[in-house]
Amino acid sequence: MQKIENLRWSILLLLLTLNFSCDQISKRIVRTEISDYEHISIIKDRFTLTKVENSGAFLSLGDNMPYIFRLIILTGLPLLFLGYGLYFLFSKTNLPLTMQIALCFLIGGGTGNLYDRIVHGSVTDFMHMDFYFFQTGVFNFADISIMIGIGMLLYHSIRNNQLKHEIN
Repeated sequence: MQKIENLRWSILLLLLTLNFSCDQISKRIVRTEISDYEHISIIKDRFTLTKVENSGAFLSLGDNMPYIFRLIILTGLPLLFLGYGLYFLFSKTNLPLTMQIALCFLIGGGTGNLYDRIVHGSVTDFMHMDFYFFQTGVFNFADISIMIGIGMLLYHSIRNNQLKHEIN
């Protein structure tokens, strides 16, 4: 039984590390190879790279807040949530697999952006998509990890609700 728990911890740590590492490696490359606001077309202006330093939250929300509020809201609260997420992930051994993987994506991505905010004072964003009728903001791999984690949790929740309704 202990070997299974060790394997579980190893896989969870690997998923967390992969999410964090992909984000940080890509940001390091962007910081050294792309100038601020440089526009690099990857797929016919539908997918572009544009380096932006974001000192706010999602889509620069909170960028104009006083420093102390940004410190509390954009660093302190995420630190608490990520700490609790790690505790929850590793202490609850009976979580469904999809929920464990989703939490790894959420925590790995959140840690990547929080690390940037603490070490660099801002989060490096660099990807942008334009689908004619819809454009994204500029984002990074941590944001992708977070969205995948949220998507998986939504899927898990909807699936569980459907199963409960089928049983009743």
